[in-house]
Amino acid sequence: MVTSVRAAQPVITARNLVKAYGDVNAVDGISFDVPAGESFGLLGPNGAGKSTTMRMIGGVSQRTSGQLDIMGLDPELQGPEVRAHLGVVPQQDNLDEELRVRDNLIIYGRYFGLSRSYLAQRADELLEFAQLEDKAKARVDSLSGGMKRRLTIARSLINDPKILLLDEPTTGLDPQARHVLWDRLFRLKERGVTLVLTTHYMDEAEQLCDRLIVVDKGQIMAEGSPAELIRKHSSREVLEVRFGTDRNAAAADQLDGTGDRIEVLPDRVLVYSENGEESLEVIRARGLRPMTSLVRRASLEDVFLRLTGRSLID
Repeated sequence: MVTSVRAAQPVITARNLVKAYGDVNAVDGISFDVPAGESFGLLGPNGAGKSTTMRMIGGVSQRTSGQLDIMGLDPELQGPEVRAHLGVVPQQDNLDEELRVRDNLIIYGRYFGLSRSYLAQRADELLEFAQLEDKAKARVDSLSGGMKRRLTIARSLINDPKILLLDEPTTGLDPQARHVLWDRLFRLKERGVTLVLTTHYMDEAEQLCDRLIVVDKGQIMAEGSPAELIRKHSSREVLEVRFGTDRNAAAADQLDGTGDRIEVLPDRVLVYSENGEESLEVIRARGLRPMTSLVRRASLEDVFLRLTGRSLID
């Protein structure tokens, strides 16, 4: 988990930000600051307003009301100036599949008015950063999913942005590819790039984010570092016990006092406790014999599910 955050002035400031579609507020009055050099996360279920917020920051979607300041600029009034300082990694790779890897970087850089001589050097630097030097002349459609994602991130850095927006950067990647991307993103943060990301992976948020907001139905449910959110909204440990699908609810009635909070799920019972092993001993002392038991540390996923619920949202 990232623990060091530089004290810095905000490069992004949102105040009472609203985005309405008809009678529905996709973003409903949220406020937050993102200091320079921070890795800031937006977490929430599908439809919570995360991507909408990212589009407003990027200046490609106009806000309905509220204030939004990006490095002292209004993205609606000064869109080109704002975008000159931004790098954007969309949910889906939108690389030019017909072009070679290096050409994707150079042609994209031309949209920023950058010279060919500068782009030739910059493309080589970014290919090395993305660990794609040996793929420079390969066609994009021959790359693996992880390689394409690294190329998309490399392309987003062609204009040397101060802020990098990443919308679910590792969705669909295998664990090895995810860890490579985490390393690349952490290196960017070490160089002073401000990262703003959305993700559905709670372990990713814990690894990458200095601070985050949990958003649901367009509103902020909680804000803080991953460690702060876990301390505030969960216990230190979680005991998972299974008594059998048809017995979990009945057994849970006998678990009062074994932890700070009890949650009954269809397949197991969660006991939130400061000491999971002690809670398990108490359960066994009451004559209960779970089929399986597991003690683990509380995670950001526990916080997320408590704040946003466990039901599926399409």
